[in-house]
Order: sequence, then structure tokens, then C-alpha cells
Amino acid sequence: MPFINVQSNLPASSFSEDFLKSLCSSAAAALGKPEDRMNIVVTPGLPMLISGSCSPCVMLSVSAIGVTDTADKNKEHSAKIFEFLTKELGLTEDRVVIQFHALQPHQVGKKGTVMSFL
Repeated sequence: MPFINVQSNLPASSFSEDFLKSLCSSAAAALGKPEDRMNIVVTPGLPMLISGSCSPCVMLSVSAIGVTDTADKNKEHSAKIFEFLTKELGLTEDRVVIQFHALQPHQVGKKGTVMSFL
């Protein structure tokens, strides 16, 4: 059950429903998770600075159980997610930053319990 939070100084119009569905599909494939388990939130139009510049940029936080817990896995995920974002949003790689967070099943609640019991 991955969680992807996207923060950007790009306008809301850059993040259409089609973009969200494409991001869902791409990220699910990159992480090896089913699309129906993905959770994505986009917060556009923020005042942001990356690497000393306020040029268009995106920061992602990717949290998941069992797939974001090693450097080797995250290197693969990063390459795939960067490819999608740079292509779809017209950004260069230096304008995208991704944070990976490893979650444990007891840290994710669903259906009135936690994933440990589902």
C-alpha cells in the first residue's frame, strides 16, 4: 500500500486526472505493487526552492511496505520515477527530488486495523 506525496511549485493545471492515473500506473509498475493499492496526493502551487533555485520543481515522498527498504531497490525506483516525471512534466532531473521511506505493516492503518492483521 504505497503512499506518494507530490509537492510542486507547478500550477494545479499541470496535474490533471490523466496525469494522476499515469503516475499511479508508472509508480505501481516501478514499485511492483498493484495500482488499486496506490495512494497519491498532489499539492501544487507551493513556494519552493530546490538547489538554490525557485524554477519549476517537484519533491516526492514515497512510502511503502517492503519495497523501499534498500539502496538498490530505491535506485531502481528512482530511475523509473525520474523518467516518468521528467517526461510528463518537462522537468530536468536536477529539478526533481525523491525521498523514500520504508514502512512496517504495523504503521499503516486500513479497515479499522493495521496491515499486520490484514
